[in-house]
Amino acid sequence: MSAGNVRVAAIQHDIVWGDRDANFEHLAPLVAAAAATGAQLALLTETFSTGFVTDRPIGEPEGGPSSQFIIEQARTHGLWVGGTCPEIPADAPADDQRPFNSFVIASPEGVVHRYRKIHPFTYGGEHKHFRAGHELFTIDIEGLRVSPLVCYDLRFADEFWQLAKQTDVYLVPANWPEARRLHWQSLLQARAIENQAYVIGCNRVGEGGGLSYSGDSRIIDPLGELLATAARTESILLADISAAHVADTRERFQFLRDRRTP
Repeated sequence: MSAGNVRVAAIQHDIVWGDRDANFEHLAPLVAAAAATGAQLALLTETFSTGFVTDRPIGEPEGGPSSQFIIEQARTHGLWVGGTCPEIPADAPADDQRPFNSFVIASPEGVVHRYRKIHPFTYGGEHKHFRAGHELFTIDIEGLRVSPLVCYDLRFADEFWQLAKQTDVYLVPANWPEARRLHWQSLLQARAIENQAYVIGCNRVGEGGGLSYSGDSRIIDPLGELLATAARTESILLADISAAHVADTRERFQFLRDRRTP
């Protein structure tokens, strides 16, 4: 594909609770299958290697086994791979070993970028087990401007707005429970429409920690149209997305220019 045109794959998958090795073994063929379709970017879920475990410590060093899995898959299959890992920063004090919920994304050459989830999900006690990040960023993936956010961040429009003018696609991996699936679906579509950008929401399926997850992953275009969706079963969602389509949408409907911020 030409620059700015990227085939993306959202891998909606189950997670073996707290078992990294089992999850690596399960996910490796799914990433391979995504690569076989010609995907240039594969997105895994939030805490893809453990599930959203809070009943025991699951932190690993930055650059630990989960991020190494992402790097190895990216190098092996020659595509970008991303997902979130519980990573303890090297400078964490001995009396506070809470990890960041780090969105790790690696290039085919193994170059790593990290976004640390800004909004811990306090309703579920995430703030007790994970520390909050502070910085947003956008990276270039094959000519596409990509901004990563994570799960609960989806409820906060401000960060999406801050990034909008420099973003063609938002990536949103999640462990979003089935009980609030309407919120997940509605907010993903709203973020695409209000920012005139693609949104890729990649959520887990199955059971974990006493919760059920229905997936409802979706790839949404800058006008809010659903390009790919899946629910309840493991699936690989595919779509070809284009920076030019974002630019054309924003030129035809100049809504971002009318935005006023305090």
